[in-house]
Amino acid sequence: MNWRYAHTALGLCTLAFTATMVARLTISPLVPEITAAFDVSNATVGLALSGMWVAYAFSQFPSGILGDRYGERRVILVAVGSTAVATLFIAASPSILAFMLFTVVLGAGAGLHYTVATTFLTRQFDDIGRAIGVHIAGGPVAGLVAPPVATLVGARYGWRAGILLGTVVAVPAFALFAWRIRPTEPRRPDQAMRERFAFGPLAELLSRPSIRYTTGLATLGAFTWQATASFLPTFLEVGGGFSSALSALLFSLYFLVHGGIQPLTGSLSDRIGRDPTVILTMAAGVLGYGTLVFGAQEGLGLPTTVVGVLLVGLAMSWGAPLQSRFMDLLSDAERGAGFGLVRTVYMVVGASGSVVVGAVSDVAGWTAAFGLLTAVMALGLIVLVTNRLLGLGY
Repeated sequence: MNWRYAHTALGLCTLAFTATMVARLTISPLVPEITAAFDVSNATVGLALSGMWVAYAFSQFPSGILGDRYGERRVILVAVGSTAVATLFIAASPSILAFMLFTVVLGAGAGLHYTVATTFLTRQFDDIGRAIGVHIAGGPVAGLVAPPVATLVGARYGWRAGILLGTVVAVPAFALFAWRIRPTEPRRPDQAMRERFAFGPLAELLSRPSIRYTTGLATLGAFTWQATASFLPTFLEVGGGFSSALSALLFSLYFLVHGGIQPLTGSLSDRIGRDPTVILTMAAGVLGYGTLVFGAQEGLGLPTTVVGVLLVGLAMSWGAPLQSRFMDLLSDAERGAGFGLVRTVYMVVGASGSVVVGAVSDVAGWTAAFGLLTAVMALGLIVLVTNRLLGLGY
């Protein structure tokens, strides 16, 4: 394969996404040190992290609009640059209030990247499923590397040094992107911003049956992803009876599969279609979460749990085919703002996964909580199969 500009763009967009994700994922493993340094509760730091993720979700829609107005390259550079700066300010926070403020700023800035980068890449490739899959893989790569490295650095040099890992990764990513990516022409440079936020066109886009259908499926996937990212290690340790070290290792295995399989499911969706590939991921989710729950209940041990984790990693690769499905449904003129809008919707609603699954675990235990995730994946699978069998055309 001849290397061409499109591959450079894909590589650097993926690197930029990894940088924004590294900055966000370095905070969680350092929470005990942060709470001790500021003499606050876990709930206080948790509120800051929730604010970060909510700000990240709400940035998706404005990201698309800004990309149309100023060009994708500028917005991506702002996203990566603000990630570097916000991380630096988090590390230097003199108080918990400053820490909370800069953490929310980090989420808002980092959130500007993904929508415009995806829109940019769809114009570089015909096989957009594979390109989107490679791009998404930048997130799990960060999840695999950032937490343990931040923990090691934090243990030796303090939590502020661990947080700076985000700046260390973001600065070279910014420089490389600025150097190698050509300026991009704005799609709608003269349209007033207030017109892009008008309620009527946004409501019309979200009311389209195919968009509603795809957004619903993505919401189910986002709900499950959020809960898995938040609680899989706890489920393995408390519900499965594994040590904290082994649970962390299995969590890393999940991220490894999740990241490695995204380009494959994206490429597969280019070949056999978006819906059949999403059906494969949802079916893997039913089997994967069901295996984890059954294994925990029956005490089947490590081999069964490994199989469950591998299937869950495959299941959470739904993003590549479903995001490609959105791009298929949106016109070229709609992709920037339209994809940002639907992404904000399904991410904000899907963020409830952590709250709901956490609450179920408190009331009924971890097997019931992860049994709920099995049911969510089953619902998505039923909806997909019903649409195919009845020819509903969504």
